[in-house]
Amino acid sequence: MPVTIILGAQWGDEGKGRAVDWLSGQADIAARATGGDNAGHTLNVGEQLLKLHLVPSGILHPTVTCVMGNGMVINPLSLVKELDKLAVFGLDISPSRLMLSSRAHITTQAHVAQDAAQEKARGDDKIGTTLRGIGPTYLDKVGRRGIRVAEMVDLEMFAEKLEAHLTRASASLVRDGFDGVDIKTSVAAYVEAAAKLRPYITDTTAYLNQQLKAGAKVVCEGAQGAMLDVDFGSYPFVTSSSPTVGGTLTGLGFGPKYVERVVGVAKAYSTRVGGGPMPTELLDELGDRLRGTGANFWDEYGTTTGRPRRCGWLDMVVLRYSCAVNGFTELVVTKLDILSGFEEIKICVAYDIDGQRFEFLPPRIEDVARATPVYETLPGWAEDITAIRKMSDLPVNARLYIERISELADTPINVVSVGPERDQLVFA
Repeated sequence: MPVTIILGAQWGDEGKGRAVDWLSGQADIAARATGGDNAGHTLNVGEQLLKLHLVPSGILHPTVTCVMGNGMVINPLSLVKELDKLAVFGLDISPSRLMLSSRAHITTQAHVAQDAAQEKARGDDKIGTTLRGIGPTYLDKVGRRGIRVAEMVDLEMFAEKLEAHLTRASASLVRDGFDGVDIKTSVAAYVEAAAKLRPYITDTTAYLNQQLKAGAKVVCEGAQGAMLDVDFGSYPFVTSSSPTVGGTLTGLGFGPKYVERVVGVAKAYSTRVGGGPMPTELLDELGDRLRGTGANFWDEYGTTTGRPRRCGWLDMVVLRYSCAVNGFTELVVTKLDILSGFEEIKICVAYDIDGQRFEFLPPRIEDVARATPVYETLPGWAEDITAIRKMSDLPVNARLYIERISELADTPINVVSVGPERDQLVFA
């Protein structure tokens, strides 16, 4: 069973890139299953900061082959731009190392425009999307009118299909009172990008199954987090794909018989970008302290959007639910170092909703919005833990905090991160 799946256990931004980077060093293949350039993984590479939005984090390891799966939605302009940046880093981004699924769908400039128009039309009820066109792309996919990556192989046919799509979408935007799309300029830019991306396009499902049968070790990378899953998240404040364990299998095209580990990544506290209820959100100086000033990589500002993240105490109702939905075999807890210096730390162990206690997430968003957190208070620690590499060397109260999270989640925690550098990991 050579597959390890790594997923976000909260609202995204949990530090999955670090976990993927670490585990990819032990793998042959790193594959991403879902989402588009609405996701972002930030990695510290020496003194340089690398932000990835489409390419799997395993690209940092020269012996790892990276796969962009069929469940993804790809903006060709964004992908070409990202590949150019990776080349500047001196990384090998040849087609022998990076494969793009022919079954993935393409995000167009019309999808981006539709995303912005839909958010504007929602007014005060906006979802808080990244405005990257992801939702409209998936709508076209399930509506059976999308354009697949395979179409880019034939540039002339791709241009015709893209022009027809843009013409229809632009007319609809104009009818609704929004600006249309510059069709001629967009087609030219996308055809140019397609010409550069054609060598990367392949049947990644066939490739993965062949490699798995041969015994290859595969790390599967999720985007976003469980609470943004279109089925299991805080609907409608969710993404348009399934960043849970089932979405990984359908987004890459292999069966569960190969899966050995399902690793959930969670922060030592809670953060969220965008709209929707967040019962443990702190709107005071404690929340500001968790967020940071935005001056450092380790501060709480979105990799993709740059928006300040909403911060609060760890929500175990959410984390317990995520563990159940995904069947995590283990958890990785990130950013424990941010809690150093707090005299006491709170954990939300349940919700009080109209006098009833809920330890499992209720399905109605209205109920979550009315929830009052039921907190358990633990003693904090003052020590700087950023240089620690063994769990047994952590301050007693830090160990007690991790042990309590593991107990409440009923899931082992064997790895904790204590800083932004790639080697700032604490192992059990």
